[in-house]
Amino acid sequence: MSNPTTLPAWLALLESRHAETVINMGLDRVLAVKERLQLSFSCPVVMVAGTNGKGSTCAMLESVLLRAGYKVGLYIKPHFLDFNERARVNGELASDEVLVAAFDTVEAARGDTVLTYFEFTTLAIMHLLSGAGMDVVILEVGLGGRLDAVNIVDADVAIVTSVDIDHTDYLGDTREKIGFEKAGIFRAGKTAICSDPVPPQSLIDHADAIGADLWIMGRDFNYSGDKQQWNYGGRSQRRNSLAYPSLRGANQILNACAVLAALEALKLELPVGAQEVRTGLVTVELPGRFQVLPGRPTVILDVAHNPHAASALNQNLGNMGFHPYTYAVFGSMHDKDIDGVIAAMSEHVDHWCLTDLPSPRAASASELAAKVQIVQEEKAERTINIFADPAAAYANALSRAGENDRIVVFGSFLTVAGVMAARKSSFH
Repeated sequence: MSNPTTLPAWLALLESRHAETVINMGLDRVLAVKERLQLSFSCPVVMVAGTNGKGSTCAMLESVLLRAGYKVGLYIKPHFLDFNERARVNGELASDEVLVAAFDTVEAARGDTVLTYFEFTTLAIMHLLSGAGMDVVILEVGLGGRLDAVNIVDADVAIVTSVDIDHTDYLGDTREKIGFEKAGIFRAGKTAICSDPVPPQSLIDHADAIGADLWIMGRDFNYSGDKQQWNYGGRSQRRNSLAYPSLRGANQILNACAVLAALEALKLELPVGAQEVRTGLVTVELPGRFQVLPGRPTVILDVAHNPHAASALNQNLGNMGFHPYTYAVFGSMHDKDIDGVIAAMSEHVDHWCLTDLPSPRAASASELAAKVQIVQEEKAERTINIFADPAAAYANALSRAGENDRIVVFGSFLTVAGVMAARKSSFH
C-alpha cells in the first residue's frame, strides 16, 4: 500500500490506526524505531516537562534564543488549528512537504512495529529537527516524562516546570508519584532544573540517585523585583532590570526563571546577552495561555484544564480590574478533575456556556452543567446553558455580553481551538 501524499491524508491515516492502538506505557517500541532511524542530535537539547507551564517555558526559551541569533528547533503540542504548529524551525512552522517527508521516513523505518499517533508524530518531528542544522533543539514532553516518547532522547538540560495532580490514570494520584514520573527526563551528570517552588521529595531523590545536577528554585536560582521590573539570580550569573514576560499571569515569572537557569547552564555553548534576554521575554507569543484578545467585550483564551491551572487563571482574572459580568465558555475531557476546575473558577464566573467537544474522551455539556450546579454558590443572576460545540457556546456568550463584560474561554485545548476556528472563519 502506498503512503499518503498530503499531510491531511497522513494525519487521517494515523488517527485511524491510533483508534486501534492501545496506549502501552513503555518506550521499547519507540526506541526500536529510533535506532532504525539512527536518530540523534548534534546540538544541545533542552527538554521541558511539567503539569502546567511547559508551553510557556518552551516559547520563552525559543524567543530569547532566536533573538540571540541561534537556529532554534521546537517541538511543542498539542496544536490549535494546524498540525504544523507542533514543529517550528527558526520560529516558522514546518511546511506540509517537510512533514510528509518525515512521516514517509518513519513509516519506512518502523517495519511492523506498531506506533501510536503521538509516538509516530514525535519520531517524525524529531527526525525533521535533527536534520535541519539547528544550534539548539527544544522538546516539550507530552504526558509525565519517564515513559513519554520524547524521553528517548538524552537532554543536556531537563526542566520540570510544575508538579500537580493531572493524568492520574497514567501518572498516579499524588504529587510524589507524579514528581517521580516527571523526574524521569533527568540524566546523570546533566543539568536538571525544577522551577516548582515546592518540589516533591521524589523528584529530588531521583535526581540524587542518578547523579543529575539538580537546580532548585529558591536554592540555586531565584528572582526579586517590583511592579516595574525584576532580577534573576543564579549560581554564577545575575540578570538585572528585566521586563516582565509578555505572557500574562502570575506564574510566568517562575517559567522565566527556569528559562534563565537553562541559559545559565548552557552559557558556554550558547552565550546570550542581556538585551536578547530582555527582548525575547517581551516579544514572546503563545496562543491560549491567558491570551487577552484586542477589542470589546474582553475575550480571554486559556487552556486551563486542571485545578492548578484553573486557580492560576482565576487569580489572573482577579487581577484584571472590574468587569460587570464574566461569561465562561467551558468544555473538558472526562478524565479531568472537573469539580476542582469549576470550584477554582466559580468566584468570577456569572454565566456558564458549557459545550460538548468533538472527542469520545470529552465530558458532555449536560454532565458539566450538573457539576456546575453542585459546585457554584447560588448567584441571583447566574445562568447555565449547554451547547453542541464551542462555536455555538461562544456565539451565545458574545450575543449576551455587554462591551464592558468579559468572556473567558477555557478548559480543553479543543474548547479553545473551536473558538479560535470560529473567530477565524468569522473574519474571512
